[in-house]
Amino acid sequence: QVKLVESGGGLVQAGGSRRLSCAASGSIFSINMMGWYRQAPGRQRELVATITSGGSTNYADSGKGRFTISRDNVENTVYLQMNSLKPEDTAVYYCNLVNIFRDGLRNDYWGQGTQVTVSS
Repeated sequence: QVKLVESGGGLVQAGGSRRLSCAASGSIFSINMMGWYRQAPGRQRELVATITSGGSTNYADSGKGRFTISRDNVENTVYLQMNSLKPEDTAVYYCNLVNIFRDGLRNDYWGQGTQVTVSS
């Protein structure tokens, strides 16, 4: 099992910055991917950014140039630095970890979510 604990959410003014953290513990494979997803009221959960254990990153278009994902493989922690925040970034942000088996099978784990509210 894997436990993910997010922190860093809160209220921020438009144009401001926020840094989210997610600490993972438990059975974490050496080959894995961590990421951030978000869900706004009335909308489906969507990708924000992912980063592999090798450091490869992927961003949704909505966050490109404003958001930066990074990770500390020693501490099993993933970060999301969000700059130039907009009211449309308001959502619950969820941390995700995917353990990848040698045969390609994957196990997904989710955190409890942290609310980010951007005021205009």
